[in-house]
Amino acid sequence: MRFFAVFIHNMHKRLLILLAVILVSRALILAVEPVKIFRLSGQIEFDGKPFEPAWDGIEPMKLTMQRPDFGKEPSERSEVFITYDNEFLWVGARLYVADPSTIQSTSKKRDEISRNSDAFNLILDTFKDNENAMAFSTMPSGLRTDYTVSNDANMSAAAQPGTPGGGTMNISWNTFWDVKTTRDDKGWYVEMRIPFSSLRFQVEEDKIGMGIIVSRAISHRNELDTYPVIDPKFGMMASIKPSLSAPIEFSGVKPRKPVYLVPYVSAGYSSDYVLNATETAYEHESKPKLDAGLDLKYSLTSNLTLDVTVNTDFAQVEADDQQMNLTKYSLFFPEKRLFFQERSSIFSFNLGGMSDMFYSRRIGIEEDQQVRILGGMKLIGRVGKWDMGMMDMQTQKFDTVASHNFGVLRLRRQVFNPNSYVGGLITSKIGTDGRYDVAYGFDGIIKMFGQDFLDLKLAQNFQSEATNEPLSMKPTMLRANWERRSDKGLAYSLTYSYLGEQFEPDISYLKYMGVQGVESILRYGWLPGGNSSIYRSTAFLQVNRLVRIEDKGMESFMIGPGFEIFAKSGLGGRLQVKYNKEETMLPFDLSDDVQVLAGPYEYTGFEGTLFTPQSKPYFVILMAEGGQYYDGVKYSLMARPTVSFSPSFQLTGTYYYGYVNFAERNQKLSTHVANVKLLYMLNTKLSASMLVQFNSVTHNLVGNFRLRFNPSEGNDFYIVYNDIENAGGTDPLVSLPGYYSRALILKYTYTFKL
Repeated sequence: MRFFAVFIHNMHKRLLILLAVILVSRALILAVEPVKIFRLSGQIEFDGKPFEPAWDGIEPMKLTMQRPDFGKEPSERSEVFITYDNEFLWVGARLYVADPSTIQSTSKKRDEISRNSDAFNLILDTFKDNENAMAFSTMPSGLRTDYTVSNDANMSAAAQPGTPGGGTMNISWNTFWDVKTTRDDKGWYVEMRIPFSSLRFQVEEDKIGMGIIVSRAISHRNELDTYPVIDPKFGMMASIKPSLSAPIEFSGVKPRKPVYLVPYVSAGYSSDYVLNATETAYEHESKPKLDAGLDLKYSLTSNLTLDVTVNTDFAQVEADDQQMNLTKYSLFFPEKRLFFQERSSIFSFNLGGMSDMFYSRRIGIEEDQQVRILGGMKLIGRVGKWDMGMMDMQTQKFDTVASHNFGVLRLRRQVFNPNSYVGGLITSKIGTDGRYDVAYGFDGIIKMFGQDFLDLKLAQNFQSEATNEPLSMKPTMLRANWERRSDKGLAYSLTYSYLGEQFEPDISYLKYMGVQGVESILRYGWLPGGNSSIYRSTAFLQVNRLVRIEDKGMESFMIGPGFEIFAKSGLGGRLQVKYNKEETMLPFDLSDDVQVLAGPYEYTGFEGTLFTPQSKPYFVILMAEGGQYYDGVKYSLMARPTVSFSPSFQLTGTYYYGYVNFAERNQKLSTHVANVKLLYMLNTKLSASMLVQFNSVTHNLVGNFRLRFNPSEGNDFYIVYNDIENAGGTDPLVSLPGYYSRALILKYTYTFKL
């Protein structure tokens, strides 16, 4: 008994100390006084030349070098000004250079994200929630790039190298704003005009509080200068992390609450070959297409936005990149449809990596086919300390698939300090055939101290065809993660997860099901600074162990040390050696002739990545892996080159070669997956892109041509041509057509501001 008494007493003391640390950290954060932004006191001609007297009366923000040499004075002089009137947030920037020939501008395309161009960036944490932000960026060409930041820009471990933001940047998000740029022999200049009606914020006692990060990229030096000062120990995404923003304050803003009415009309023609019901022949179908629909956006308040859609159409959405799957798990494809983009992070209930309890691509896509969305609504915003999101969508019947109603409700609330939250999520899928799928979950993320975070999740899933026992662990998911986030010194992540055999929400993406176990990573990072040519280096050890719940068998075990290094020039690389052990319960196919058999396996291999400096007009990302693979061997190489011939012409591509050999079973597979994208930009309003993709396993040659004319935000004209050709594929049971699908679509969207 004495042992338990001492234990409880010591635990009580620890909890009191922990609570004191949380409260003190909160007080320190709240003690930071916001910088007051003063109202515009003169006239500004919106022409990309911020030299009017109204700009001169504003105190410029002081930028500090963030990379390559943290804390130093920037190599070039910058003057950045922020002001506002009743309608707009105004940003002016004078970006001087000693040698104007060094200014790099490699694109004119809307929403371009790159590091091989000079750039000016504005990050606004409009709700001061330290997790989400809106970003506005431009280059000397005057292009407009906007995106949202979620999860405090903490990159997903499952994100592919070279992916912008590692899954935390939603580049598909667009809003209404304008930017103009000019240049001369002294530098280049920016004026941004952002309507307050395009921002989401709260008004408290006639004051609006936000967080701000301003940054300037000087490409030929691989340099980034920021306000406020941002320590690189917070990672490669530190310059867009809302939690590191500086507080600012406006007063007396009376923004409008416009209604945006967005009708569209589309017309086209399609020609398809479809396998008949008996699977004995492909039958030809051709038909014209004429369609129309309507979207509506209304700001109920400055912090609540309602979106309504009728007969939603996504004909203009860019095609997915071809991927090669050599695992027993399903592939993840990102959401590209605009309706699901705005502040989409509010619906996230992340279960590790790309796994999430809400995956919007489950709405309106069945068996890789688009399904008509008859209509729906979305309400998102923030009320007090509560984040809220609600969505309801209805799809049309598709072949044998019933019409379904999809519902999502998300609530989150700040607790303890600005970096801590608790909340819940409910999802539902209800069919006209009587089937249903309902899931609910509770989560909390607590900033404990320093950069240590505790993330807890509990969820359950009930379906019409399951036993649905609330007190059982079968429909239950548990996840607990303790993480220290830092690129300098010691960092770690330890996760325990439990996914019951019946936990499989229909509108989720899950990599694993019916498993439990531990996933962990231990890291130690160095930021040499000074005269070192090295910007950052990290040694790490990753250990994952997942066990099947049903039979206690080993789903997977992996242990792998690794090292990554990045030079100040932008050159970098990563190498990891992995030892794997797993038991495959069922065989799975890699192709028609090659499969991995069921059974226990142990194998060792390596993965490596090399980046050339992305600040150059041309760069490449190389990825290689090799070694043992189940009862055989596997080697692969992937190259992703990017070449910017001029601000008007850009070429990007991916080539993947994979070789698998199961010698004892005399099964071999050589795989080629390639895509090439050509982008021509006449100016910032008119662009044309062509994407050609080839997959040697499916023998498909996929083409996509997309022309976009965007004279102003919300007004778009698209010409889209899609083509899926049979590139030499054969089937002993049925004669394959020369092509599978060809479609030409014209779409026009116009926005009325009421």
